[in-house]
Amino acid sequence: MTPELVVLLDEDGTPIGTAEKATVHSTETPLHLAFSCHIFDEAGRILVTRRALSKLTWPGVWTNSFCGHPGPDESLEDAVHRRAEQELGIRLDSVEVALPDFRYRAVDASGIVEYEICPVYRATASGALNARPSEVMDAEWADPSSLLQAIDSTPWAFSPWLTLQLPALLRG
Repeated sequence: MTPELVVLLDEDGTPIGTAEKATVHSTETPLHLAFSCHIFDEAGRILVTRRALSKLTWPGVWTNSFCGHPGPDESLEDAVHRRAEQELGIRLDSVEVALPDFRYRAVDASGIVEYEICPVYRATASGALNARPSEVMDAEWADPSSLLQAIDSTPWAFSPWLTLQLPALLRG
């Protein structure tokens, strides 16, 4: 099986190489390309997921619908569609970039660093979820304003990227 590669970036966002995903997230994580996606249903609810306890970073924490890394020769939109199927077992009806310049650096309690240029996507889906237990331990459709209130009240219960992305996504 071919190892999954992530695209390494310089501070300006220019690709400078690749690294195996399994080795890139550490206490010295290099800047790399990723994406986040927020799925909405026909009723305007947003899908939030709870990261599996086996995840390297932020295990058991509530987060956006899903995240991922595009491969070296893969478009971001293609990667969003691929990961939706791999992680959640769902096909997306529509995908649009909402926050093209989002980037962040965060350190979890174990010292593992996330350091990403991470465009944020908004998607719609109408099918049933079939989440992989190795990725997602729970999923809920939430009212966006209620979710924002929960994040404002208890930011420690959510991934740091969600606490930054959702206000920007909903409040503009």
